Amino acid sequence: MSHGTEAPAGADFEPTTWTGSARRKWMRTLPPEKMLPEHQPSYVASWIYVFGMLTIVAMIVAIVSGVVITLGGVQWFHESSTGKFFNSTHYWSVQLFFLFMVVHLWGKYWMAAWRGKRALTWATGVLAFLTAVGVGFTGYVITTNFNAQWIAFEAKDVMNAVGVGAVFNVTNLGQMVTFHVAPLPLVLVVIVAAHVLLVRKHGVVPPIDAIDHDAVAPAAETETSEVAS
Repeated sequence: MSHGTEAPAGADFEPTTWTGSARRKWMRTLPPEKMLPEHQPSYVASWIYVFGMLTIVAMIVAIVSGVVITLGGVQWFHESSTGKFFNSTHYWSVQLFFLFMVVHLWGKYWMAAWRGKRALTWATGVLAFLTAVGVGFTGYVITTNFNAQWIAFEAKDVMNAVGVGAVFNVTNLGQMVTFHVAPLPLVLVVIVAAHVLLVRKHGVVPPIDAIDHDAVAPAAETETSEVAS
């Protein structure tokens, strides 16, 4: 026995579940040809476009090495040669992460990357940078050396001045370790993922004076083939 109204034979069936609606919306917004494009405009060959991907690669290396040194523990990455290697890898990947991100951010600023309905893409990039500053700061103060302790107590005065010192205590080592290894990196990954999806949705921003010959060429080739046929 069937329940509800059955669709007529041969009629298109549209699922009414929330999963079906979400899938259709996703396919309309980010179809496979946008998520994994086979062709890119010629101006993407410029090095300024590479720094965004370099930033993501450095972030992945920093996260993986950070997980390893967290599992190994403080004594392990201070005394073991393997631990020191992963600790150094984590440190230098973070340095490269910020270098690549700053170059990418400033490059896109001078290119006015918010053009063409890309304001949210630009905003998520800036938000990712600000979140990364928080991740880097908490990572610095948990090194527990003299410089880290001095910076922590100076920052504590700033937190007290703006009224958040009771919640965000930078001299509390346990709290800083928790922020550094759990919520802040997770938030950063989510923002970066949203940024990448927005880039895929709206496309890579062209230079201000660029003429997208790659977008014109396929149309011209189609018209030529039609005339020839």
